[in-house]
Amino acid sequence: MRALSSLLHHALIAAVYPPSLPAQRAISWKEPTMARALIVEDEKRIATFLQRGLKANGFNATVATDGNFALAIAAVEDFDVIILDLGLPDLDGAQVLRKLRTRNVHTPVIILTARDAVTDKVAGLEAGADDYVTKPFKIEELLARIHARLRAKSAEGTVLQVGDAGLDMHRRVVHVDGRDLQLSHREFALALTFFRHPGEILTREKLLAHVWGTDDDPSSNVVDVYVGALRKKLGAHRIATVRGMGFRLED
Repeated sequence: MRALSSLLHHALIAAVYPPSLPAQRAISWKEPTMARALIVEDEKRIATFLQRGLKANGFNATVATDGNFALAIAAVEDFDVIILDLGLPDLDGAQVLRKLRTRNVHTPVIILTARDAVTDKVAGLEAGADDYVTKPFKIEELLARIHARLRAKSAEGTVLQVGDAGLDMHRRVVHVDGRDLQLSHREFALALTFFRHPGEILTREKLLAHVWGTDDDPSSNVVDVYVGALRKKLGAHRIATVRGMGFRLED
């Protein structure tokens, strides 16, 4: 029966795409791809519940049960959203998040944890999370949060425009004065942070957390060095220094 089904399938393809047509036309006919979610959760019961709930709502869901595996798979696979627990057996979820942002993984991250203190929520969002949901939770609420992040990501598009400067997230270049500027990985991460917050004063602490994924001493001059390098490429007038506070991308 399986052999007969395969023969019928190939016969249908041959009828729709006769041999005289280019081969690539035949293989370009694909089913629409599902949104991909990475679930980082070490508790099997919750991970299974999440995976089943997401799959039932049209997601392709992958589970990572520890932080190191999550980092490894996020480095080679493209996900549309990451659901991240904080209490992991190896790396803390906050460490995983900082490492993801340090490695320029800008996939929306929703923290899902039992930690409900305000300080934990603030720390999670400052580390680069896009949303924060506490356990116990309703799958309907989590799905609503996920869809909200995906809509925001879609609306953001591929080019962020601030004044006469544009940052192309797919090509990873900044377009100013009629030319494309090639940036290093760190410079691009820094520029992306500025372009996502035009007109907003960004402190050195916030830039360290978003771009370097660290809580190191903000008196370190690493931020100033990279801001200076970015100014040389974008134009000194585009990034203002707000004395005693931080830096601002002028819009």
